[in-house]
Amino acid sequence: MNVFVVDDHPMTVEGYVNSLTGGSFGEHHPVFTKAYNCEEAYKNILRCISEKQFFDIAIIDKGLPSYEEKSILSGSDLAIFIRKEMPNCKVIILTAHTEVIIVYEIYKKVRPDGFIIKTDITPEKLQQAVIEIIYGNTYLSNTVKNCINEIWKKELMVEDYNRQILLYLSKGFKIKELEGVIFLTTSAIQKRIIRMKKTFEVTDDSSLVKEAIKQGFI
Repeated sequence: MNVFVVDDHPMTVEGYVNSLTGGSFGEHHPVFTKAYNCEEAYKNILRCISEKQFFDIAIIDKGLPSYEEKSILSGSDLAIFIRKEMPNCKVIILTAHTEVIIVYEIYKKVRPDGFIIKTDITPEKLQQAVIEIIYGNTYLSNTVKNCINEIWKKELMVEDYNRQILLYLSKGFKIKELEGVIFLTTSAIQKRIIRMKKTFEVTDDSSLVKEAIKQGFI
């Protein structure tokens, strides 16, 4: 079984390899390919394709040094590229992010077979994740599940425009400035903000942002 491991910390890569070498997954006799940034990973993928040695599993860190020449700017972009070139490869994304919106955006963009927050990971849980996806299941670590549940609890936040509005407000944008970056009319933006205030049980824009930060949406 061919396993691709990509993380910008070599010691972390070795830790993942060691975790998967033993235990029940070790019985699949994994062969590991390693990379430490998007450029190196990209070239490894092309090499393996040319040799007809396709990956069965790719374990990818979200926060990788980019390969701007090929517009692969993160582990998420790399995962999407692998999906395109090796459609049978199962993808596991790992990230240190725990912010609800960021976690949900990764989940929505990549739709990985496995998604793990690094603070959740242990050798046993990595083994469990890999074995789960081998048998066609999806594996989400507890923090990922909690983040996705929070998004659905605040169902308005599932909408892309609403998440963008909150992110821009948190960065100090005024409502009248949002029309130029979100491509909604000021009236439509204000209506969405009113609905979000009601959902978050606040009465002003500043409190909306503070409550969104407090609840981990930003």
